[in-house]
Amino acid sequence: MRLLSVNLGRARAVPYTDHPQKLTGIDKRPVEGPVRISAPGPKGVAGSGLAGDEICSLIHHGGDDQAVYAVAREDLDDWERELGRTLSAGAFGENLTTTGLDVSGARIGERWRIGPDVVLEVTSGRIPCRTFQGHMGEEKWVRRFTAKAATGAYLRVIEPGEVRAGDAIEIVHVPEHEVTARMQFQAVTTHRELLPRLLAAGEALHPEARAAAREYVEKYGDRTDR
Repeated sequence: MRLLSVNLGRARAVPYTDHPQKLTGIDKRPVEGPVRISAPGPKGVAGSGLAGDEICSLIHHGGDDQAVYAVAREDLDDWERELGRTLSAGAFGENLTTTGLDVSGARIGERWRIGPDVVLEVTSGRIPCRTFQGHMGEEKWVRRFTAKAATGAYLRVIEPGEVRAGDAIEIVHVPEHEVTARMQFQAVTTHRELLPRLLAAGEALHPEARAAAREYVEKYGDRTDR
């Protein structure tokens, strides 16, 4: 398991975003050399956990629980075959492109050591948006991405430091529950009956997903067969 690339984005104007100034940093490109990763601060105020990476829509992106976004190269390869086009590292707006690691199948609360210093913790899957669809330029992209549920994973920073392309990735903690980034994604999108099961992930779960799960349980109980 290793880090293939570290990808950073610069704000640029596009016609397909809801940002007031029509800016987005979704177009991320691989960079050479070390990149500092640290906890950025609260969502809505802080942006990316990677130094030099620009996030424009702070309402929906960035913050401590979405400090880093990772996608498996294997998932990009699968999409390449389906779409019939090349997808470079960073094509999904991910900060980290990995190999040998089942990113979407990672459990919430799973921790990865990348290089000698950085430790990250999985918090949730990635919800596709209008900007993502415009960036990809594919018809019904949000629906197709949702159906496949190869969502990648958002991560929070447990131990800061520097990473660079080629760094080894080691899974240093795997929780005992079965809640994965993929399950969390499906629970908040297409299979809401799964929401009660998310609570098994505890405080590691993204606060927004935890709130949605609790609201569901308060309304329907902890049944998963609705």
